[in-house]
Amino acid sequence: MKKKLVVLTGAGISAESGIMTFRDAGGLWENHSIEEVATPEGWRKNPKLVLQFYNERRAKAAEAKPNAGHLALADLEKYFDVRIITQNVDGLHEKAGSTNVLHLHGELSKVRSVKNDNLIYEIGAKSIEIGDLAEDGGQLRPHIVWFGEMVPMIEPAADLCLNADIFVVIGTSMQVYPAAGLIGYVSDDAPKYIIDPNMPEVSNLYQNLTFITETATVGVPELAQKLIQNFI
Repeated sequence: MKKKLVVLTGAGISAESGIMTFRDAGGLWENHSIEEVATPEGWRKNPKLVLQFYNERRAKAAEAKPNAGHLALADLEKYFDVRIITQNVDGLHEKAGSTNVLHLHGELSKVRSVKNDNLIYEIGAKSIEIGDLAEDGGQLRPHIVWFGEMVPMIEPAADLCLNADIFVVIGTSMQVYPAAGLIGYVSDDAPKYIIDPNMPEVSNLYQNLTFITETATVGVPELAQKLIQNFI
């Protein structure tokens, strides 16, 4: 039976595929403040700007290619029961071939009704404008968890972490909650690895923790080889 390998990924793994991370730019995301484009208040104030912002992100994500980090995770499915929990909304894990991906913060390629969070549509790379409605008559909005909104997938993610035989964190500052708290659900006995060029401040909080201070394109293939050698 394959060991359960649970992987938490953040913006750092997508940065090397050319996807801009808002935290890299002094709190700005593509020249917009987070409050303008990634909060319910921003949506209420200027929905047209928010739609335009995500239309641009969606188009960029559609063009982006998965990198060596994404591809190495997909390849690990040959050896492990790999479950990816991602904070990213770009779909690059699926493009790389990963088959079990839980999206904590939503997906750019989907939109939903403002009247019903469960009325979700796959739109690929298409743009959404004011006046584009769901079948219940509600304006379509990005299927994205904005700052200040509930994270509905956090409980299934916590369940995955509780059952992890091996846990890996890639390209995240471990500062955005509730995602940053997921490592706390992992058994003390489970080996844990963090891949990031900047070491998050969690080094003394958890047992069996190994740091790989590399970018994802270097660190993930390196770790993949180690995991295959040590656990298969």
